[in-house]
Amino acid sequence: MLGLAKRVGARFLLTSTSEVYGDPLQHPQVETYWGNVNPIGVRSCYDEGKRTAETLTMDYHRGAQVEVRIARIFNTYGPRMCIDDGRVVSNFVAQALRKEPLTVYGDGKQTRSFQYVSDLVEGLMRLMEGEHIGPFNLGNPGEFTMLELAKVVQETIDPDAKIEYRPNTEDDPHKRKPDITKAKDLLGWEPKVSLQKGLPLMVSDFRQRIFGDHKDSSGSAKTAA
Repeated sequence: MLGLAKRVGARFLLTSTSEVYGDPLQHPQVETYWGNVNPIGVRSCYDEGKRTAETLTMDYHRGAQVEVRIARIFNTYGPRMCIDDGRVVSNFVAQALRKEPLTVYGDGKQTRSFQYVSDLVEGLMRLMEGEHIGPFNLGNPGEFTMLELAKVVQETIDPDAKIEYRPNTEDDPHKRKPDITKAKDLLGWEPKVSLQKGLPLMVSDFRQRIFGDHKDSSGSAKTAA
């Protein structure tokens, strides 16, 4: 894609990730932080793949004058996500709707920051239409532990939903929170949708897709609750 951008003179957007920071020793994470990544761990193909993509993007910019933009995207959620994609928000919402226990890995104290999809889209548009290369952290600085996220899902869907603890995965980052000062100052961007406002919109979409519509004997449509 970088080669194609070079040939046709296109502006190239790299959607990188907060995973480039690995299990960060700096909190919150700023774009100048180089990260703390295990290069041979079970997550390294993703972490190092994105880090390498950033390297190639900047090399094409410096060496071939390709116009580039780099966004480091933090956890994003919203309607139309794959229901069983394995991401924590998708997992919790689908499990609560299906009356299954919410699976929390480790002690549940690891933190993440969750931004609604419309906020991310706005940030990407401002990045592509602006003059600054980046990288820019695009994420919601609201920080939640996994247990706090589970509680919000319970409050939104089912207060009686159970929590099931499982062994944690290897190299799971303990903390994740973006410093978005750079995006505020240079892009005029910051997220506007809180988790409490965005999650019900995702839940409504998941409920529709999991249960769908069905007709009763009278022929009128019913929607599963």
